[in-house]
Amino acid sequence: MKLSSFDFELPEKKVAKYPADYRDESKLMVLHRSTGKIEHRTFKNIVEYFDEGDCFLMNNTKIFKARLYGKKEKTGARIEVFLLRELNHEQRLWDVIVDPARKIRVGNKLFFGEDDNEVLVAEVIDNTTSRGRTIRFLNDADEEEFQATLNSLGETPLPKYMERAAEERDNEDYQTIFASQVGAVAAPAAGLHFSKEVFKWFEIKGIQVGYITLHMGLGSERPIEVEDLSKHKMDSENFIIPAQAADVANKAHAARKKVCAVGNSVMRTIESSVSADGNLKPAEGWTEKFIYPPYDFSVANCMVTNFHRPKSAHFITTCCFGGYDLVMEGYKQALEQDYRFLDYGDAMLIL
Repeated sequence: MKLSSFDFELPEKKVAKYPADYRDESKLMVLHRSTGKIEHRTFKNIVEYFDEGDCFLMNNTKIFKARLYGKKEKTGARIEVFLLRELNHEQRLWDVIVDPARKIRVGNKLFFGEDDNEVLVAEVIDNTTSRGRTIRFLNDADEEEFQATLNSLGETPLPKYMERAAEERDNEDYQTIFASQVGAVAAPAAGLHFSKEVFKWFEIKGIQVGYITLHMGLGSERPIEVEDLSKHKMDSENFIIPAQAADVANKAHAARKKVCAVGNSVMRTIESSVSADGNLKPAEGWTEKFIYPPYDFSVANCMVTNFHRPKSAHFITTCCFGGYDLVMEGYKQALEQDYRFLDYGDAMLIL
């Protein structure tokens, strides 16, 4: 299948700029692969589809305040600096994206803080891409104080398509309630719907939860620019699959229970570490995996995901898992019935 097979029209008004008032009250579309049936529910109803011994695998990555606004030395030009990843802990080197890139050269210094109180200085030391730079923070504070300063200056990195500045509520709303491992600059959106009440029902019903970590960057949102999907290269992202998560998944798999991957980030991660007999292996490393048709899934037999952009890697993987025709019909109904799309949007459960 080619990239053009995964196109559809997504009106701007369908894109969610704010979350639902309550996490578990977003809409939930349920796709049944065995029958082709499509149901329209509310997310908190998800517990009705799972029983004792079933399990969910979730991404516990935690977003940090990656978007900073600073000034260029001498000119005072306003510069946006988006922190992608820390390259060297001791030297405080970071991979970043700068905007506008044309104004920034190697050797430039950037100042962050209030007009009369620059509390942080960084020096540009390398060009990595046309927009990317490597910067060194010139700061002698201990690590705890340095991180606190970054956090105080930074902003929750809402995607640009939301076309608004991050608000106080986004610090909580754009983070899953189980986030614990700091390192992401994009939310594992499918996990945003899970509430304390849903987890309580899991406990009551004996549904298990395993946590993996994939520190999501901006690569999964990068447009695919090739018609031949086999030619598309995903950005590399760091992951950890603890023994606890592997054990939860493998026990459910052996008992022929449901193993539900919560989001594309989880699906990519677990499919990056599969044993010869189809079990999930504990592992730590980097993955560039891009799942597109045809593909045989080894670990998960159901999936929770949000509604994605046309021709995106997330949408292609969803079609691959749910079946092209069924997912395309689901999206058609979602557009007709005012489902909300993208990170703050509604959810789909594929069984």
